[in-house]
Amino acid sequence: MKGGRKLDTEERILWGKVAKSTRAFKERQHDLLAFEAEEAERVAEAERQQAPLAPHEASEKPARQIPTARKPSGFHHPLEKPTKQKLAKGKLSIEARLDLHGLFQAEAHDLLLDFIYRAHERGLRHVLVITGKGSSMGSEGALRRAVPLWFSKPEFRFLISSYEWAARHHGGDGALYVRLARIDRAAP
Repeated sequence: MKGGRKLDTEERILWGKVAKSTRAFKERQHDLLAFEAEEAERVAEAERQQAPLAPHEASEKPARQIPTARKPSGFHHPLEKPTKQKLAKGKLSIEARLDLHGLFQAEAHDLLLDFIYRAHERGLRHVLVITGKGSSMGSEGALRRAVPLWFSKPEFRFLISSYEWAARHHGGDGALYVRLARIDRAAP
């Protein structure tokens, strides 16, 4: 980062995890560059307006605006079989990925919400969320159990259309294909 502030240890670790879990697609490269420029400008503006937070205040984030046009159902339908097959065979591209391996649930929840929210804002439709299968014998992973439950919470409900466990080569039972809801451009 030229001329910017230095990242502290926690930020470098988090950024390393995020950078490893994402991959730019050639057809979306110009969108990604524009998004990064807008994000850098937004972060710089926020830093100028906000005084440094104490460590206990850093975890508190402002609530996101949730669209109110649709009534919450609390239940997402699984992906249609043809859509899942196209994703598995690569005929339908996965537009972004997020790997949550090794994160605590609180960190993973915040990172996942931010990832889903930004992907939805950018108009992406299909993303892959890697939860992992768990590390202990005979036990499902905590994130593997938690992520589908989080998707029914109000903060995720309007952003996600459906989800389904991924094909084996994309992570199988340790990853989810997530179809994001379409952006309602008609709403004010």
